[in-house]
Amino acid sequence: MRLQGLMAALLVVGLAASQGFAQSQMPASSASNQASPAIPQAPQNLTLLEAQKIAVQNHPQIQSATFEAAVATAETQATRSAYFPQAYGSLTGAIAEHDSRIAAGGLNNPIVFDRFASGVTVGQLITDFGRTHELVKSSSLHAKAQQENITTTRADVLLQVTQAYFGVLKAQALLRVAQETVNARQAVADQVSALAKQQLRSGLDVSFANVDLAQAQLLLIQAQNDLQASMAQLSVALGYPELHVFQLAEEPLPAPPPADVTPLLQEAMRDRPELISQRLEVSSGTSFATAERDLWFPTIAAVGAAGLVPVSQADQIPPPRYAAAGFNVNIPLFNGHLFGALHSEAENRARAEERTLQDLQNRVARDVRTSWLNTSAAYERLSVTEQLLAQSHQAMDLAQERYKLGLSSIVELSQAQLNLTQAEITEASAKYDYQTQTITLTYQVGHLR
Repeated sequence: MRLQGLMAALLVVGLAASQGFAQSQMPASSASNQASPAIPQAPQNLTLLEAQKIAVQNHPQIQSATFEAAVATAETQATRSAYFPQAYGSLTGAIAEHDSRIAAGGLNNPIVFDRFASGVTVGQLITDFGRTHELVKSSSLHAKAQQENITTTRADVLLQVTQAYFGVLKAQALLRVAQETVNARQAVADQVSALAKQQLRSGLDVSFANVDLAQAQLLLIQAQNDLQASMAQLSVALGYPELHVFQLAEEPLPAPPPADVTPLLQEAMRDRPELISQRLEVSSGTSFATAERDLWFPTIAAVGAAGLVPVSQADQIPPPRYAAAGFNVNIPLFNGHLFGALHSEAENRARAEERTLQDLQNRVARDVRTSWLNTSAAYERLSVTEQLLAQSHQAMDLAQERYKLGLSSIVELSQAQLNLTQAEITEASAKYDYQTQTITLTYQVGHLR
């Protein structure tokens, strides 16, 4: 068994050596192709206002909502066309066998004679007792609702890009904290190692300092990754398919949140574009249900036709021109309960839209209250985190002095370092968290447009 183990170990060593030799013999061009780093992209200076303008211009969600609104506007025009005359021209020519008659396949005049004629037919709906009016009203309200959806989509995009903007600033601040933490703990580790060489500190102290340094390095790696992820999220929010690197400008802190949420709720119920759109959809559904009810009413239409017959058999058609006019009244009698089913469907859809509006109002009220609470808490954290950071710096200074004088162990210094790092992270995050919560509250109230 020992011999088999020794042979296996030799085999592994031999394979590793051969692989290393093969890599050493690799051509310089292929090695350079594998190791060539990507050319870093120069950061682009960007302010929050510029980012919002770019997002509004580039984001496909806004463009899609604009096209949907154009579709609804075209549907309204198509429905309104029933108000106008419907005219079409005709050209007719025929050659028939002498004295031929149509014997089957038609209920019109069976006489067929040689002729060529042209004419115009005009039809005009006189009244359908309000059905077309309700259909146009329903389509118009739906088109207005789609226009409000553009505003909703625009607000969504602005919220996304603003949150991503502050997310990048927060990630950059945390990266600076991580870098400063690595530098500070590296200095402590070097100092403790030098003291250990002089027999002034134990190996345990060196181990604790190196562990703290390794933790700081892990924090730095995570901060670098979070910054790249935040930059990718900002690029998508701006409507870019590829990654863009930006140098962002700082934004001033907004004013404190209002002390009472009641005015915010009233403004949200009045100004949120989703609620405006849904109210229009409710009115549109009600008008469409009325139009479906009006299917039972008669329709009265006028029709006229005129034309010329320049070529014909003179013995079979009298004059070379013709003209006629009349009207038509359609009265629905029975159609297998079709109209009743259509009316019932439209009424139920209108009621469903009303319940959707009620649910949306409840959710908007909840979101406004939650966002107001989060914004208020984030504002209160600003002063607390400043105090926490100052106290952590003071505790760190005292711990360092006590450790230098030999009055405390490395554990106390390590804990002070950890507390300082957490305080710096919390303080760096508090500012951008408050800015993010403020823009979210602005969105929830309906003022982000």
